[in-house]
This record gives sequence, structure tokens and C-alpha cells, in this order.
Amino acid sequence: MANNTIPQATLTTIAVFPEKYFLENLIVRADNSVLVTAMNRKELWYVPPTDQDRVEPVLLYTFEQMTMSLNEIEPDVFYLFTSNVYSDHKSSLHRIDMRNWSMGEAIHPKTILNLPEQAIALNGSCLVGPRTILVADSSASLIWRVDVAENGESASARTWLRHESMGNYPGQMKPEQPGVNGIRYASKLGYIYYTATAKKVFMRVKVDPATCEAVGELEHVDAGRMADDFCIDEDAGVAYVTTHRENTLDCVSLNPAKNSNRFIVAGDPLNEELVGPSGAAWSRKPGEYGRIAFVLTDGGTASPLPDGFRTAKLLRAELPAAPEALRS
Repeated sequence: MANNTIPQATLTTIAVFPEKYFLENLIVRADNSVLVTAMNRKELWYVPPTDQDRVEPVLLYTFEQMTMSLNEIEPDVFYLFTSNVYSDHKSSLHRIDMRNWSMGEAIHPKTILNLPEQAIALNGSCLVGPRTILVADSSASLIWRVDVAENGESASARTWLRHESMGNYPGQMKPEQPGVNGIRYASKLGYIYYTATAKKVFMRVKVDPATCEAVGELEHVDAGRMADDFCIDEDAGVAYVTTHRENTLDCVSLNPAKNSNRFIVAGDPLNEELVGPSGAAWSRKPGEYGRIAFVLTDGGTASPLPDGFRTAKLLRAELPAAPEALRS
């Protein structure tokens, strides 16, 4: 049951993209500019830093595969996963060095890994070690482990964890829904958290920090929502979860015992600014962790409103304090 007696997030549109742009994932740079992947256009975009004013996004590069998720291993050196989710399923990892990049200049991605042919539909990813990335495979019912070489010029991949909760229902849901989707590492708690959209579950598993391997049994954290991506506030012990096709931003405890009520901080009732929320990431300005997040929307590209599509957007979300009932 949703509890909407709590204060709602204040949403501000930072950048607007064309209609039917499936904005998939984002990463916030040290200067609070944002890199955004437009999955269905195979594009990577740059959004200049801003607090409140609307700015124009800049197209950086068009890839050969759909653009998925990003990680920053070294300052201003990013690793982007691409994946042909709906065609031949070829999937790759690219290194993008932006240490000396300036607005208006070209970027020069370098492909450092082509994943095994067993990879089907890469999705969200996160760092779990200094050079170790976990990436969800939404159609293979598993999470891959990718280890990047010290020089950043190559990488290796193998299965990290496979579980029935990560699966989807091929051919049974129209439109098709992904299995394991968003994934984040709560380093202080020592858990990997992930969503599985088709099965409407939010899960976690303990991680050995020395080996970056999963240990122990998987646990259900929450269920009942078509969760997509999320950002974690370890200080408060909560996650802010985008429900994409349900058009909300939910606050969920990282402690499975505390999720008897559902707290929706944006989108109930429907907020026209928040149609198709897909990705979420914290601002990197001092003092804004746990309070200010950037949220992507696809404007209903994956699940349009009855009266049609909206434009895709990057939003700035000023979040209310996490409910005491959810705090760890």
C-alpha cells in the first residue's frame, strides 16, 4: 500500500530531448555535468552543469550498438556498455577518456572488450571493486563480472551470478519486460542490490570485499513494482527507485524488514514531468548526496500515456528526507 502523506520531491527540468528518445542511463561527472545514454538512438549525450536553469544537451557520439550504462573507474575516464538488445545481441565495453576534453571537441571511444556470445541484453552496471564492474543481463537471467586491466586497454568477462529472480517472461508480456535491470553496490553495507522488472522484485546479496564475489543467500528487499534503476543513500539506509512504466519515484528501505509500506516521493498522482523515469544518480556537489538526484525520463517511449508521448528529459530532483519508518 502506498503512503503518500510524506512530502513530495521538487522536480526541475534541466534538459529536454526529442520525443521518443529512450534515455536509459546517466553518470554525473565531478563538475556536476551529466553523461546520458539514449539507448534507442545508440547515442551518448553531454548535459552541461546547472543548478536550476534549463540547458541544451550536446550529442557526443553515435555507436554501432545500443548505449546502455556507464562507470567511472579513474577520474573522468568512463567505461560504457553497449548492447544490441533486440537484434544480434552483440555487446561491448568502450573506454572514453575525457580528462582533457572541452565542450565542442570530439570524443574518441575505444572498444576494449566484446562480451561472450552468451550475453544477450546488457543493462545497468556498477563498480564493485576498484577495476571490477558488474553488469546486468536482462535476458540471460544473470549478472556478468567484468575486470578491467590496470592500463584500461583491455578487460575480461565471466558470469558473476545467475538466479531465477533475474529472469523475465519471454513472449508472455507485451511489451517485453527486462529481467535483472538496475544494479548498485552499497559498499558500507556490503551488499549488491538489483531490480528485476518483469518479476517485480528488488533483491540483494552479500559481497566479499576481498574477492568481489557473491556470498550467502539472495534476499528479497521489496516486491510488487516494475522497478528499473535506482540510487542508494547509505547514510539513511534507503534507495530511490524509478518505476519507469509506472511513472513514479519510490523510496525503499535497504533493510528488507522495513518495507511493509510503500512510500512514493514523486508521480502519485501522475506528474507530467515524470513520464517514464528510467535512471537516477546523485549530484556530486558537496552536501547534496542523499538530497539532490538527477533523474532521466523517456517521456513514455517504453509505455506511453493514453494521450500519447511526452518529450524525454533530464530532471533535477530535490528529495524529501527519507521516512523514519524506512531508515536503517
